[in-house]
Amino acid sequence: MKPQPKTLRCAVYTRVSTEYGLEQDFNSLDAQREASEAYIKSQSHEGWRLQPGNYDDGGFSGGTLDRPALQKLLTAIRQRKIDVVVVYKVDRLTRSLADFAKLVELFDAHDVSFVSVTQSFNTTTSMGRLTLNVLLSFAQFEREVTGERIRDKIAASKRKGMRMGGPTPLGYDVVDKKLVPNAEEAERVRDIFRTYVEQKSLIKTLVDLYSRNIVTKRSSRRDGSFRGGIAFNKSGLVHLLQNRVYRGEVVHKGNYFPGEHAAIVDAELFATAQRVMGSNTCQRESARLPHAYLLAGKLYDDAGNRMSPVTARKNGRHYRYYVSVAESQGRKPGTVARASADDLEETVLSSIPLEIRERHGSSATAIRSVVEKILVQASQLQIHFVAARGSKRKPAIIPWSAPTRTRKREVLLPSDAVAAEGRIRSENRARLLAGMATARRWVDELISKKSSTTETIALHEGISERSVRMNINLAFIAPDIVAAIIAGTAPKSLKLEFGANAPPSWIDQLDKMSC
Repeated sequence: MKPQPKTLRCAVYTRVSTEYGLEQDFNSLDAQREASEAYIKSQSHEGWRLQPGNYDDGGFSGGTLDRPALQKLLTAIRQRKIDVVVVYKVDRLTRSLADFAKLVELFDAHDVSFVSVTQSFNTTTSMGRLTLNVLLSFAQFEREVTGERIRDKIAASKRKGMRMGGPTPLGYDVVDKKLVPNAEEAERVRDIFRTYVEQKSLIKTLVDLYSRNIVTKRSSRRDGSFRGGIAFNKSGLVHLLQNRVYRGEVVHKGNYFPGEHAAIVDAELFATAQRVMGSNTCQRESARLPHAYLLAGKLYDDAGNRMSPVTARKNGRHYRYYVSVAESQGRKPGTVARASADDLEETVLSSIPLEIRERHGSSATAIRSVVEKILVQASQLQIHFVAARGSKRKPAIIPWSAPTRTRKREVLLPSDAVAAEGRIRSENRARLLAGMATARRWVDELISKKSSTTETIALHEGISERSVRMNINLAFIAPDIVAAIIAGTAPKSLKLEFGANAPPSWIDQLDKMSC
């Protein structure tokens, strides 16, 4: 009696590069899967069995391995749940020779075979590998040529002033794939430009926009979710002020071309905003000259975060600091988050022998030449000097302590205890500002009947109704508390959760904050 063949667990992988046509009842992914499943069925006498589970990547390029279904398949292979991978064509798996080499290595390590329905080869033989490499060479060539054609098409279209996709800018709507001015939003954009020209400060402009509930453009994504409709941040405001779309132009690789759409900001107002921004940029850059910060690129806090140079100006004087990037990113910094540049530089220079400084001609050159890295700790500096190749050198430990910063105490609320606990953290402030802007928009929608209930808002936002009910209270925070959040002087304990349980009375809210 003929022995039963060993069962081979098979998985089908399918992929298409674009999402076009995926909404059809029978699309390209279905066609690939049907052909692959039929092939597996034809090999049932060899013990081939289709495993449950789909591995379908719709709208993903074959030039990268960063695809959700492919990663799911590779995980199953590493867990030894798959014996044979079946694809319609080899380029469905990858169009990159380098990536293919990685996949074959993984397949070999886990005793997995690889089969293409429309191309006959066997990856376990040298001839099969040669066939695959030739096929993949053509696939990679096709991908690169296709990319060049697409880039050339985009460049040619932009030279003609055509819009080539992307998020719709505030002030416009998209009609028949073209930008059409939205009268209400266009006036809002001009107002933002005028406010910036008047304030001559990004921060002051942001505060003004928030106080008037002016938010970013809200638009829907393909999956039905929404983007935007939140308070402006600094980078978003800069992008808007520099966006030449508002001058009726299209930008491609630094070149400007007349667009098919109408301008909504006049030339004089746009040019004035650019001059103001250019002036502010020059002031910032002059404060960032390399010689002004001797330890730039060398300094780290004891949590491993780089400490970057920062210049502050007060009463006409400039103050130099090194600040942990973790603090500016809303993460937890090391034990020393900020320190005076003068104090740090003086301490480090004093640790370098005078003859070395004289030999290099300047303090900056000496530090760049002999200092590799400096760790800032609460009670000392750990200075790592450059060592000769192949040798190790112990870091120098220099006693140091961060000078106590004297700051003006600001009493925001009646309780001295609350004022003494410290100011609100930057990440909590950002969340509160965004949350209040969203809550105000929800209230406006309810008042204007754009949304009839909180349930309708929840459906539009893709969140639970409970979340809407909890966060909508942020629209009714006491003005004194709102002003303190904007100014950054609110107490440290104030977080987004405050809105969920905030009393309706403003006086009670202030009393709660002083508990």
